[in-house]
Amino acid sequence: MHEVSIRQHIIDRVVARRGDIHWFARLDPSKTALLIVDMQNTFCKPGAPGEVPTSRSIVPAINRLTPKLRALGVPVIWVLHANTHRAGRSDWEGFFNNVVRDKEIRRRTVESLAPERQAVWEELDVDASDIVVVKNRYSGLAHGSSTLERVLRNLGVDTVLVGGTKTNVCCDSTARDAMMLDFNSVMVSDCCAALSDGEHQAALETFIQQFGDVFTSEEVVQRLAPAVQAVRTA
Repeated sequence: MHEVSIRQHIIDRVVARRGDIHWFARLDPSKTALLIVDMQNTFCKPGAPGEVPTSRSIVPAINRLTPKLRALGVPVIWVLHANTHRAGRSDWEGFFNNVVRDKEIRRRTVESLAPERQAVWEELDVDASDIVVVKNRYSGLAHGSSTLERVLRNLGVDTVLVGGTKTNVCCDSTARDAMMLDFNSVMVSDCCAALSDGEHQAALETFIQQFGDVFTSEEVVQRLAPAVQAVRTA
């Protein structure tokens, strides 16, 4: 897990502008969903073509958070990545022709991201009530990339909690697009992993200034629990 946090000068800048580092004082569990992005073999397995070694270190934090959210009635949605290839062409030529140009890495990436190979990383605890959505772009909310927005709207969700890997690529892209689509968007810092502390930190610092909130998993539960308690005591 990344041992970095938002730096003080960023906090000071944000507080001076809006009076508080955080966007949301409370979260409503009846309108919130957890999105765990790209925690699958391609990115979690040692030696995989897209391996993010730190992704394995956030598994315990995710496994501690998910049962607490399920108990609060918060849906857990696993957002996986896959790309199709037919007759030597993919459904995302811009990625495969530019990001993974090396022939061997491209071959391994194509094979690894085949739709039939996708499943949640084996060390993560998945419940029968969870939802799995497959995307074919960095963001699960990019136009045409998946059914994620439709799933969220049908669930009555207006707030998304985002974790997974990489912090600064697929997590950030999905969380930013959520804000652009008028969802309240939160990055769960200890449930996100990047290739370096610097990339992780930079993504979170930019996000909290312009796109949404950043909480630890413990802070997420603290902001959700009062709403549930209020309902139970009403």
